[in-house]
Amino acid sequence: MQNPTIPTPRPQAMLLATGLTIALVVLTDRLLFDVAAGINLFVVVLAIGLAILGVAWRRGRQRQGALGLVVVVVLALPLAEAPSLTGVGLSMLGLGVAALMAVRLLPDRLERVPATLLRFMLPAPATLARDAVRLGPVLRQRLGRRTAPWLIAWIVPLGLGAVFAYLFAAANPLIETMLSGVRLDSALSLLNPLRLLFWLIMAMGLWALLRPRLLRRLRRIAPAMAAPLPESLWLGTTAVLRSLLVFNALFAIETALDLTYLWGGVELPGGMSHADYAHRGAYPLIVTALLAGAFVLAAMREQGAARDNRAIRILIYLFIAQNVLLCLSAMLRLELYVEAYSLTELRLAAGIWMGLVAVGLVLVLLRIWWRKSNGWLIATNLLALVSVFYGTAMLDLNGQIARFNVEHSLDVSKQGLPIDIDYLASLGTSAIPAFDRLIPRLAVGSDRWSAAVEYRADLAGMAERGGLDWRSWNWRAARLDHYLAMHAVASAPPNRQNGRMVTRGPA
Repeated sequence: MQNPTIPTPRPQAMLLATGLTIALVVLTDRLLFDVAAGINLFVVVLAIGLAILGVAWRRGRQRQGALGLVVVVVLALPLAEAPSLTGVGLSMLGLGVAALMAVRLLPDRLERVPATLLRFMLPAPATLARDAVRLGPVLRQRLGRRTAPWLIAWIVPLGLGAVFAYLFAAANPLIETMLSGVRLDSALSLLNPLRLLFWLIMAMGLWALLRPRLLRRLRRIAPAMAAPLPESLWLGTTAVLRSLLVFNALFAIETALDLTYLWGGVELPGGMSHADYAHRGAYPLIVTALLAGAFVLAAMREQGAARDNRAIRILIYLFIAQNVLLCLSAMLRLELYVEAYSLTELRLAAGIWMGLVAVGLVLVLLRIWWRKSNGWLIATNLLALVSVFYGTAMLDLNGQIARFNVEHSLDVSKQGLPIDIDYLASLGTSAIPAFDRLIPRLAVGSDRWSAAVEYRADLAGMAERGGLDWRSWNWRAARLDHYLAMHAVASAPPNRQNGRMVTRGPA
């Protein structure tokens, strides 16, 4: 790994970072402050990435800078699709990685990346204040001799010029009219406290990206402290072996029941439905898997005495395999419950979380099998988490939920439960295509039909009002605008002709 400290910067580097920071603050103010989120977020992230590339280029690290820019663009693409907190977080991660690559502070080994990012983020808010103290003498040294006389030479022209302008305005009504048209409210709006706070926060973040620093590491543990841990009565070889025997036996009972009734589809006793069986077990099983994973990490710690025991390793593999099957059973339980009672954002998030837990357990198994460190386990889990976040940010999950619920509702599929129109509307403008699919299947003139038509019209109005400023544009909204243009007549509310109700809807 490279040396975590950065040499004392030259004045030119400090001045370059200052100029880039000021320019980027002005750009972010014009694009972001008091403006709805949209493509402006992507443009700002891209501009910051280009500034980081400029810093790397000046240091002679064109390859690292170009690769960092590619990382920024890839992780910022969700912001071009649609603005979201997840997309902002991914973009900040990409900018942090690019900033560290530009100054060769990003480690080559994957297991060291999370710790390095943490050491970069912790001192970031104080980087600007610390460097500002060092920047003052540099500015005085570089600019004082030339700038001070230049500024002083403008005092008399500007001062007397203002006096002459005032006198001419008093003597000439035309000049007075011209000067009265000059408005100061635009300039005064720059002194808005919220705007000043926005500038300060952006400057702190931008400076940390252009002048990255790492928090100093603690001294390495002495060799004596790195020796294998002594045998413990709580988690020693005997205790771990007995625990694994008990736990595997208990998990085998649950696994057998799930294989019989959940996967095998055997009829449940006592008139219990599969949806009831699924609802009772989905969330407790995930908690069980998390506790099991924590036990495995504690039992197979890197300096633990039980790590090299053959019998324990075999039982650990069996235990992890049963926990992975437990996660898959929990996901199947959730699927059965969703098919019976519809899909919601919380249930979708639970399903994604169950998949992440299963992936984490597999990574624990690989960590034991390949004898990797806990740092490797943390880094691979972080990579899996970032991948899931990236996918969820790129997909229109609300639209997917709306379509799923409509297609599996009693109104469309003739099975399940009637669609919850209020919840469908709460999913936002993404639910408009689902409403267009639902409305023709409802009884014309019924309360549910009227509510669906009204909700659809309100959502369409929201979508049209959201596209007035180019800075708020995004791909998802553009696709919805195209859809509304193509289905404007087909989805219009009904009217009456010749005393008859006439509907306009898709066939």
